[in-house]
Amino acid sequence: MLYSNDQLDEEYRNHKLFLRLDQYINFYNQLSGSIVHFVTIGTTSIINLDTYVCSSLSTTLESIKVLLWDGKINDAFTLLRKYYDSSIINIYTNLYLSENFTLENLVVKQINDWLHGKQKIPEYRAMSEYIKNSQKLLSITKLLSVDDRYKKVRKLCNDHTHWNFFKNLLTNDKNIYLKDRVVHLNNFNFCLQELFIQHTAYLFYLNNHYMLSSDYMDYIDCGTTPPDEAQYWVAPFIQDMFDKEIKTHRNDIFNEIKNNTQMQLN
Repeated sequence: MLYSNDQLDEEYRNHKLFLRLDQYINFYNQLSGSIVHFVTIGTTSIINLDTYVCSSLSTTLESIKVLLWDGKINDAFTLLRKYYDSSIINIYTNLYLSENFTLENLVVKQINDWLHGKQKIPEYRAMSEYIKNSQKLLSITKLLSVDDRYKKVRKLCNDHTHWNFFKNLLTNDKNIYLKDRVVHLNNFNFCLQELFIQHTAYLFYLNNHYMLSSDYMDYIDCGTTPPDEAQYWVAPFIQDMFDKEIKTHRNDIFNEIKNNTQMQLN
């Protein structure tokens, strides 16, 4: 363990993780804007809640990128766990609303009270169990639970957050020589991709309409009747995300989503 000015070498600076972060940041920003016109049923919100959620997730990833670029891997892992928790909250609220909204229950109290600061969201474990036990998401949950990768991701994030091992706190100082610094970036890259796939798989399986291309609304805004089946066209940036991330890494999840939607996902 030796000190020098800056141990972030070319291999670190050119790591594929930074490109992946840029792609995810841009994706969440685009998704935030594309879904703004969808009403969040079961709440009194005028603007789609997920518009705000996606914007917030994007800024969290921006913060992670800044920390990693400055060599603060330990702090970045703490924010990665925040991203993990935030994505679970997002899926839980969407699922809870979809399962509890009815014509007799137009405002779902638990989520609406959380929205207006009157009630806390349930703890992480309760939300996670609710998602895992949902019949609506069972097929995706089974695929995501095919092995213990998400337990490993959670454990790694927690180990960094709570300093469970002394070596983890050392990753926060770019002036310390660490021979396995890039290994930590490799682990981070793995965790980030898995969490992104989990979030988007659940989100689009629950909300197929979030894939909708802007073309459909553009026709309506122009006072023109949209072409047949235009309501099933998928936004190019979403198709691109499926091509780059889900189809190549988890084709089983891609096929499950594709086979259970009318959206023209290729």
